Amino acid sequence: HVQLVESGGGSVRAGGSLTLYCAASRFFPCMGWFRQAPGNRREGLASMSASTVKYADSLAGRLYIYKHLGNRTLNLQIDSLQPEDTAMYYCGADPVAGANCDTNLDFRYQGQGTQVTVS
Repeated sequence: HVQLVESGGGSVRAGGSLTLYCAASRFFPCMGWFRQAPGNRREGLASMSASTVKYADSLAGRLYIYKHLGNRTLNLQIDSLQPEDTAMYYCGADPVAGANCDTNLDFRYQGQGTQVTVS
């Protein structure tokens, strides 16, 4: 049974930063983060495989993803948060590798999400 657990969400003032954490129950070649606000479409944020790291163009420069404590985690740092960043943030994981690991990938597995509220 695959589990992805996100944490680190919360309320933050505009201009601040936040780090979100994702822990998977097993290794996946591709992991990433996406978000969805009520009434909005899902928005891919970042993805990481062994060979590529990709970020959404619209948020380039404000995002940083990195592995921590092994290959089953993927953390997301978001800087210069604004109210429009308010959303539920999800971690995704998928067996694809290489260039197929993309920010807009429909990940096979996802977590329950962690809420980020910016005011």
